[in-house]
Amino acid sequence: MTTPVIDLVDISKTYHSRRSGTVEALKNITLQVDSGSFTVLQGPSGCGKTTLLLIIGALLAADRGRIHVAGQDLQALDAEGRARFRAQHIGFVFQQFHLIPYLDVLDNVLAPCLALPLDAARTRALELLERFGMGGRQGHLPDELSSGERQRVALARALLHRPALVLADEPTGNLDEDSATLVLDHLRHYAAAGGAVLMVTHRCGVTADRILHLQAGILQPE
Repeated sequence: MTTPVIDLVDISKTYHSRRSGTVEALKNITLQVDSGSFTVLQGPSGCGKTTLLLIIGALLAADRGRIHVAGQDLQALDAEGRARFRAQHIGFVFQQFHLIPYLDVLDNVLAPCLALPLDAARTRALELLERFGMGGRQGHLPDELSSGERQRVALARALLHRPALVLADEPTGNLDEDSATLVLDHLRHYAAAGGAVLMVTHRCGVTADRILHLQAGILQPE
């Protein structure tokens, strides 16, 4: 029996603020995601989707529950351990790309090596850029690229270390239809090759292995 890449049991998260009071963002979330799976998480704005992604990505602590990712108990790690774990095992793709504006395309893809060196990193980065149709743009700065090109660079960066898990938060939100289709195809291909992909999206009609729905912090039955 294989170990799930994502294994959550009874995860809850509550936010407290003077303005909005107490908000239960997540309520007793239990979820398992296996390698080779392209999983989509949908739900209205403010339902807790991004909070769940941040907890899985070791960027936010849950209030209670068990969080295992790629076989690691995230709650057993200190801040340095979580950073090291993210660099080795998790790739992130965001709606706003988060490319470094003063680095060219190739150096943006290589940026994760600052946290975790990789043998033959330049070769791997160039291969990814060729695969994503960006081989001729490696010397360009992000502001010289279209939105679709920027997202392909961000995706290449996320895949540089061959992570066990890719977390994608609205990765097609700023893209035209053709660029969105291309990004989704690359994510599906990564999952089909053995990775695990969990994507948050508002898009309807996305083809995935699993489509999950979050409503008011509660994961709905499949």
